Amino acid sequence: NYYLRRYRRLAVKFHPKRNAEAGSAEKYSLLGEAYDVLSDPRKKAIYDKFGEEGLKAGIPPEFGSDGAWSSKYTYHGNPDKTFRQFFGGDNPFADFFTKDAPLQFGVPQTKLEKTQDPPIERELYLTLEDLFLGCTKKIKISRRVLNDDGHTSCIKDKILTVDVKPGWREGTRVVFPKEGDQGPDRTPADVVLIVRHKSHPLFIRQHNDLIYKLKISLMNALTDFSVDIPTLDGRLLSIPINDIVHPAYNKVVTGEGMPLSQDSSQRGDLIITFEIQFPEKLSSDSKGLIKQALSSGYED
Repeated sequence: NYYLRRYRRLAVKFHPKRNAEAGSAEKYSLLGEAYDVLSDPRKKAIYDKFGEEGLKAGIPPEFGSDGAWSSKYTYHGNPDKTFRQFFGGDNPFADFFTKDAPLQFGVPQTKLEKTQDPPIERELYLTLEDLFLGCTKKIKISRRVLNDDGHTSCIKDKILTVDVKPGWREGTRVVFPKEGDQGPDRTPADVVLIVRHKSHPLFIRQHNDLIYKLKISLMNALTDFSVDIPTLDGRLLSIPINDIVHPAYNKVVTGEGMPLSQDSSQRGDLIITFEIQFPEKLSSDSKGLIKQALSSGYED
């Protein structure tokens, strides 16, 4: 491997323990970063196409047509760590021999623990019906997968299956361990799907309760009426309103809200809120009738 041979030679040449010339430490650090990038097929491909700016700032979304995920690259800043990972130890000097046996450059002397990439988070938008009834969602992801040689990689699609449980709340995290991009010297990242609500034409979810906003006339606010409300599971509720409705009044229908995620047989409440619409104009006769009705009502 060209980059392996170049790093082996130059890292030894500019190592601060061997080279005290001005600027050698900076060159040694730059060599560590260069090897970290160029020895990784994915990082190298991004660098070759988008340059250093694209590598460190992340690939713009419009260039991600192959589905590969790219996050911003930051070098860990420790060239000695790169050196130890490559040579398998801290001291390849003293005529390049250890006490017991020659040190083999490029062959790790101990098994190094792979570091895992940070989690890849994506939002999973679900309808209230999905979260009320539960469902199964299939999510296609594209990721880098190592080839049989263990070094090169290619883009492959994979289907992740999400079993949505009734009552899941917004913010629920579904973790797929190690389903991120594969690489020869790292553990793939976990893929995390975060549940988000799609807006609903009738209801607003508030914890385990459902809020239903209803506009009514002043006549309905002062007299008995009923309202028909379709439920998320296809039923039709006919709710009688026998109270006088004022701006702070809410009608609570017990047990007609969202299922509880820990026990789907239990449910929150349906809460009906009201917006009273007043008439823009009233005739003198109408005003008189209202006064008469309200006055007799107070007397009773």
